[in-house]
Amino acid sequence: MSGRAQLMWDEAVTGYDFGPGHPMDPVRLGLTRSLVGAFGLDRELDVVAAKRAGDSTLRLVHREDYVAAVKAASADPASARGAYGLGTEDDPAFAGMHEVSALIAGQSVGAAEAVWRGEALHAVNFSGGLHHAMPGGASGFCVYNDPALAIARLLELGAERVAYVDVDVHHGDGVQAAFWEDPRVLTISLHEHPRTLFPQTGWPEETGAAGAAEGSAVNVALPAGTGDEGWLRAFHAVVPELLAQFRPQVLVTQHGADTHFEDPLAHLAVSLDAQRAVQVACHELAHEYAEGRWVALGGGGYAVVDVVPRSWTHLVGIAAGAPVEPAAAVPEAWRQEVFARTRQLAPGRMTDGRWPVDWREWEAGYDPADRLDQAVLAARRAAFPLRGLLP
Repeated sequence: MSGRAQLMWDEAVTGYDFGPGHPMDPVRLGLTRSLVGAFGLDRELDVVAAKRAGDSTLRLVHREDYVAAVKAASADPASARGAYGLGTEDDPAFAGMHEVSALIAGQSVGAAEAVWRGEALHAVNFSGGLHHAMPGGASGFCVYNDPALAIARLLELGAERVAYVDVDVHHGDGVQAAFWEDPRVLTISLHEHPRTLFPQTGWPEETGAAGAAEGSAVNVALPAGTGDEGWLRAFHAVVPELLAQFRPQVLVTQHGADTHFEDPLAHLAVSLDAQRAVQVACHELAHEYAEGRWVALGGGGYAVVDVVPRSWTHLVGIAAGAPVEPAAAVPEAWRQEVFARTRQLAPGRMTDGRWPVDWREWEAGYDPADRLDQAVLAARRAAFPLRGLLP
């Protein structure tokens, strides 16, 4: 197995553009790629452009009529009037939408193939993580569900146990839906509580279809305002124990950066340093439980200058085995590029000043009156007994 990681990248993914004023500004992808280059991380891994996902691959998750609708809207955006979730405020149709959405999906599928076949131990596609797309419709800025397609491809290649961990601020509803009845896939999502955030799903009681798949979905619904200590406490109180029990052959993780306190679309209060701590933890968990096989994806994140490029550059560095120090200065050439492209001032360091981030271990005891601990307890009580674990 190659020791080098892969970064999946094709400049054309920046064509995933819903238009001026939409929160999903593709500049976040271009700026991340250039920050990765500014730190020389592209010399520490193999940069690979995978081919676009074809129809047979897309149909591993998506219905044939939906793929046809995306193609039609892509050819004639004005014809999309809300059917299949296309042509809406969240998911406006645009020319070439099918091609670029399939290209992003292709990068995640390519990452999964490389890791499964031993061509790379780790593979990153930060343009991916579009976890809201449903088998039969677009949703939440997502046209094709590349995490679900990557997982479906792993199953097609012979994987028997794939774990998916989603730490985006929004519930990973599309991935959960795709594998709701499949016990070969364990989906774990930590997200802001559905009472206060789209897509209003991800309640602890959502644990998978009755029967063999019961307990294959785990949801930690965090109270709005949760910060570093609570977020890390919840992650470590749930994820490692589940992975130890499930023993996945591959770990697929989604690292939406919209948990950050500067993100304009949500209400958690997590720092860049805590996001980096979870990235480090996912890397370690892949080695502990999945023989190192790790597919890491991007996701949400709408503070497109201050947060997203730094968070995902840390992710690439960790996967490459060349982690960027939290206190490292942001290269001046990149800061100048940011100003030239956005007229915004870029951050000066790769940290929010909170490294190392501390949290209290779950095993040390919990407070039944604490809202964060209540959220963790609800998730553990709903799902853990279904997996033979103590709540």
